[in-house]
Amino acid sequence: MTPDKSAPTEPRSLFDELADTGSDHITEPVRQDNHALRRTLIIAATAFGLLAVIYGIDVVRSAGAVPRGVTVQGVPVGGLSRTAAEQRLRERLEPQLSRPIMVLAGDVSATLDPRRAGLTLDWPATLDQAGKQPLNPWTRLATLWRTREVGVVTAEDRTALTAAVQALRAQTDHQPIEGTIRFDGTRPVAVEPRTGQHLDVPATSDLILSRWVGGGGTVRAPVTTQPVRTTAEGIQTALHDVVEPAVAAPVRVTGDDGHGAMLAPEVIAAALRFAPDSQGGLTITVDNPTVIAALNPQLEPTQHPAKNAQILIQGDTPVVLPSVDGRGIDWAATLLPLLDVLHHSGPQRTLAASYVTLPPTLSTEQANALGITTQISTFTTGGFATDSGENIRRVAEQVNGAVVRPKETFSLNGYTGPRTAATGYVDAGIIDHGRPSRGIGGGISQFATTLYNATYFAGMTDVEHKEHSYYISRYPAAREATVFEGAIDVKFRNDSPTGILIQTAWTPTSVTVTLWGTKHVDVESITGPRTDYTDPTTEVIHGQPCSATPGARGFTTTDTRIIRDAVTHVEMSRHTRTVKYDPIPHVICEP
Repeated sequence: MTPDKSAPTEPRSLFDELADTGSDHITEPVRQDNHALRRTLIIAATAFGLLAVIYGIDVVRSAGAVPRGVTVQGVPVGGLSRTAAEQRLRERLEPQLSRPIMVLAGDVSATLDPRRAGLTLDWPATLDQAGKQPLNPWTRLATLWRTREVGVVTAEDRTALTAAVQALRAQTDHQPIEGTIRFDGTRPVAVEPRTGQHLDVPATSDLILSRWVGGGGTVRAPVTTQPVRTTAEGIQTALHDVVEPAVAAPVRVTGDDGHGAMLAPEVIAAALRFAPDSQGGLTITVDNPTVIAALNPQLEPTQHPAKNAQILIQGDTPVVLPSVDGRGIDWAATLLPLLDVLHHSGPQRTLAASYVTLPPTLSTEQANALGITTQISTFTTGGFATDSGENIRRVAEQVNGAVVRPKETFSLNGYTGPRTAATGYVDAGIIDHGRPSRGIGGGISQFATTLYNATYFAGMTDVEHKEHSYYISRYPAAREATVFEGAIDVKFRNDSPTGILIQTAWTPTSVTVTLWGTKHVDVESITGPRTDYTDPTTEVIHGQPCSATPGARGFTTTDTRIIRDAVTHVEMSRHTRTVKYDPIPHVICEP
């Protein structure tokens, strides 16, 4: 129905008019704002969705990879797979970290091979320190411009490391060296002092473990030091002030009768001795024997040795030939001012020899007081070969006239000294393991047996003697002796209150040893029966030098020495000695 235009309308208020008018103007902006909001929300949602997709893709793609921003020793490995990261570390760092470790120990440097020392790099454990990829998006976002350093993880074999460090001591350790002066010819050269040191192995091992990766390949190892008493300055002072003047010129020594001697700079250099003093320098002394050895031959014509009293047997009576004093240089007094003389390098380098009287070791008075008045024992053996006889003659010459004072011990080896060709001994027959052989000095055992029996019946104290391993028929059983240079000796001690003179007599067929003195005892020898016989073995020698022997049985026997007082005839001692002789092998020589 069409509204009736003629019908009257309800009157409109001013408010209604305004309302109608305002409604048309407000609705349009509101619609525009809603559209913009919807568009913003759509963009935001799209962006968020896109970021979520990117985040998801990033999470998926970086799963298992090293977190971004991680570095190891400055090498970036963030974002790499574990395999790629480990490979990069091996390529970039392993050559550097596997180089020898420089160990600085006091004043010595040495190198240590990490691998041989049981030190290895653990790359998986190193990457484990980086952790896993973070899920927090803000954290992941921050790793795009932030870095995070993780340390290198190492593995070690402590036993191998300790052994390797211990081996370094051959290079690092040294004993303290005191400063001194050596000579290059006659030119003195300073030897600088050096403090001793010993590597602290446990502490060094700990330092290497903690620093070998991060310390640039160098470790300053702790050492214990041993100080020295000298200083470089003190050595130089001694060198310039004393030693250089000392060897600058020879020293002249004047003796009696116009004789003189020259002490050359070479001898002075050889005689100087150095020791640390208390101020870092050197105490300098002179070795007198070195100086004397050089000067004594030059001054020998001015010296005359003393002559001991001699006791000779004339007829059946001991006679004392007087002793004669000698004259010699008192070297201690002569050389006392030498060091002061050596301080001067001018022409006043002279010494005067100081002489003293040299008394004999056996004066006439001492010889007369020994009580050597009568024969107290004598013993003779014979049956030796011609070549052995030459050695027996020589040793008899050496021993003849020997005097053994009360409480003294006589040694046959000590009295004769080495028995060699140079001292007059010849090659002669000996017994070697039961077989005939030859050697310089063969036959001396004949004299040893003769001497032993003479001392036996004189009542001397047996200090040392040894029987032959095999019985020799020309000697009394269980009362004989052998000798060997440096090993087997005949020694006896004179325990009587008076002295003993040893007299020897040699013929081509016998040797006799007689002891003279004062008779205090009588001696009896009782030889026991032979028992416990043992048969010899037979040895056949083919195609080599050989001396056949018939062999002989071995046995055991005894000897009893009874000593009685020579005046009262009261028994003073009784001693039995048991001796076992080995059988002498039966040797057959065949071509």
